[in-house]
Parts: sequence; structure tokens; C-alpha cells
Amino acid sequence: MLKSIQEWVMVLVIIGAVILIGNWIGYDVLPSQAIPGILVLALICLAGLIIHKLLPLNIPSVAYIGILGFVLTIPGMPGGEKIVEWTAQVNLLAIATPILAYAGIAIGRSWSDFSKLGWKTIIVGMCVLLGTFLGSAVIAEIVLRLQGII
Repeated sequence: MLKSIQEWVMVLVIIGAVILIGNWIGYDVLPSQAIPGILVLALICLAGLIIHKLLPLNIPSVAYIGILGFVLTIPGMPGGEKIVEWTAQVNLLAIATPILAYAGIAIGRSWSDFSKLGWKTIIVGMCVLLGTFLGSAVIAEIVLRLQGII
């Protein structure tokens, strides 16, 4: 269990650093403002992963992380307002980018398994990505026009 915790901490530190840089460059939030929020998010993730390992239930760790984050930020919960204030300094896209990159690296490690699926898989994957991008762009266009932003 200690080895798992060490690996989780290392991954959270690396992702936290990338989030900090992305938040600073992309959203002009100074690192000194974002560090408390990133630390809180990392600690909630670490606690959720540890709870997942300790409990014998067959529930994904992301559920524990979500529930823990929800409970800690319930209005009236001691320290909840401070957690919300700190985490508000961390932009969602600054979080999503390194996590998706990490997922891509994890998939890339099993490239030999992926290559066994054949060339048709690559074409289907590209079509899915293109469709998702175009669908998101159309939805964004409609919503922004309805709001009168563009």
C-alpha cells in the first residue's frame, strides 16, 4: 500500500505542477493564488484513492473522490468555504489538460495491443474525434448566439 501511495503522490505532484503552469499561462492566475487550491484537490484525490484501497467495496475510486469533495464543500461544513475559495482559483481546463495527457500516455504504453486492432480502428477513432469536435463547436455556437455573446 505504501508503494501505491508513493506512486499516487508522484503522479499528483507532476499533474499539480502542470496544472499550475497551465493555470498561470492560460488563465493568468498567479501560482501563489492557485497553489492552495491545487493542494486541496490533490489531497482530496489522495484521500479518495486511499479510501478505495482500504474499503472492501467494489466502488470506483472516482466515486470516493467525488463524494469526499462534495461533503467537504457542503455549506456549513467547517472549512468548506475556504476550500471553495481556494479551488475557485484553479480553472477546470487547466485540470483537464494534464489528466487527458496522462490518459493518452497510459494508452500509449499498450501500443502493441492497440496496433492489433487494425487500421480500421484508427479511422473510426478519427471520425469519433472529428464528430465530437464538430458537435461541440455547433453546440457552443448555438448557445453563444442564444446568449447574445456573438
